[in-house]
Amino acid sequence: MKKTKPAKNLITKDMTFSSLIQKKPDAAGILFEKGMACVGCAAAANETIEQGCKAHGMNDREIKKLIEELNKK
Repeated sequence: MKKTKPAKNLITKDMTFSSLIQKKPDAAGILFEKGMACVGCAAAANETIEQGCKAHGMNDREIKKLIEELNKK
């Protein structure tokens, strides 16, 4: 069975918010819809997506769903 490499632009929970917005500027709208307005905050720029989600009370299932949504855009 041949292994496939992950896509270069794949969004992961370990990515920082600043990296996410650089790769996918439209992601900010999705984050705002989820109540994560802090994405524009300078302090959150170096925070990972997972850290930000957990700070906003999201569980692992919700984080996985968000990452899937971000990767569809």
